[in-house]
Amino acid sequence: MGAVADAVLEAGGRVTGVIPRHLARDEIAHGGLSELFVVETMQERKTLMATLAGGFVALPGGIGTLEEIIEMLSWSQLGLHDKPLVLLDVDGYWDPLLALFEHSIGEGFIAPQHAALIERATSVGEAIGMLTA
Repeated sequence: MGAVADAVLEAGGRVTGVIPRHLARDEIAHGGLSELFVVETMQERKTLMATLAGGFVALPGGIGTLEEIIEMLSWSQLGLHDKPLVLLDVDGYWDPLLALFEHSIGEGFIAPQHAALIERATSVGEAIGMLTA
């Protein structure tokens, strides 16, 4: 996340961060952001990010990334937001997740229209296009 923030800032963009106090205390917070919100809990962090965001892009990541993008997909399915959801698929990283969606559709656990709420992009330009469409 720091590398993405740095690149945006170097290009003249604005970066807003949201971090729980316990992580900010451990000096994980980026010091040069345009705006930084410090909240008490991870749940508050996700809620504020969802409120502030115009859309969501998941880069390859770990458990936290998976949890956050799946929660936003769930909220979209429930009609809690209608913001774009994009998986930035670098070198097929998200292929196993997309295969799981297809498997779950085949087993009748996910409706095809709900899996279609999240899009796959293979480049930054494609992801930006999906966010702005």
